[in-house]
Amino acid sequence: MNAELTEQASLALAAARRGDDDGAMLHASTNLGEVVMLLFSQCSAMVSALGNGGTTPVRVQVFDSDGAEVSIDQADPPVRTAVRTLLAQVHGNADDAREQVEIALQQAAPEEVASLVLQALRWTIRLASECIERGLPLPQWVTDAMGV
Repeated sequence: MNAELTEQASLALAAARRGDDDGAMLHASTNLGEVVMLLFSQCSAMVSALGNGGTTPVRVQVFDSDGAEVSIDQADPPVRTAVRTLLAQVHGNADDAREQVEIALQQAAPEEVASLVLQALRWTIRLASECIERGLPLPQWVTDAMGV
């Protein structure tokens, strides 16, 4: 794995963990598409680990601004893209996941792209926290960002 890419992702993850969204975006911006794909790939690996290799389902839920659960088609475009990307990765469709991200990066407004990146970072933080709590292994770049 590319050391520069994992360093960028780790720095973006650490910044997001501190609540520094601008810093997270700055660290992710050099190789934005690759950082986002790395984050979603790691999320997929963590979902698999948390789901005991697929024997225990992990549920993906989408909520509106009022906290009510909505279908994926009712979610805001960046959230919809994030869910579809994660689901594609989880089901082994890396090409479909990459296509979702590429479309978003090419066609979405800057604030929607930022929302997608931040969503990937937040999911990575939540999933990594759960993996740490359960004693599941994580790559060094994630544990560095999580302060473990």
